[in-house]
Amino acid sequence: MRTVHSDSTGQAEITIDQKDIKNPKKAALLSAILPGAGQVYNEKMWKVPIIYGGIITTAYFVEFNNRRYQLFKEALTIYRDDDESTDNIFPNLNEDGLIRNVDYWRRNRDACYLVFTAIYALNIVDALVDAHLSGFDVSNDLTFKLEPSVEPTYASGNAVGLSFKIQFK
Repeated sequence: MRTVHSDSTGQAEITIDQKDIKNPKKAALLSAILPGAGQVYNEKMWKVPIIYGGIITTAYFVEFNNRRYQLFKEALTIYRDDDESTDNIFPNLNEDGLIRNVDYWRRNRDACYLVFTAIYALNIVDALVDAHLSGFDVSNDLTFKLEPSVEPTYASGNAVGLSFKIQFK
């Protein structure tokens, strides 16, 4: 909880309750153990359905592509055997067509594994970053100052000018 106090000079002081600041290591570990747990720890529960939607969708496509890969791999094995009693599952495809399909579905399955890994990693990174930013002050209390300044330069020694300073309180 953030509270604003004013002292006798009129300066505002913002204090952040320590219980609101989250531990980034704990958030990352929770998300690594159970996807979405770090988001719950960070009190961002609305992200959990997005994470599980991505995981479930990717798992579905991994299974779908693997099923097609296994089907064409089996068809290629049947095509290559010399047993006349087995029928070709895809009679319109020759060996090259079957090989192309095996490669295509295996590549799609492997790409889905990469997407699954990326979603899992993003879940951990999101929890870590969100916990790091939990203590970040987002109040509207900013101070702007225009002050004279003197900066050393190589050519002429010193440069005199104005500096515009923003102070976050």
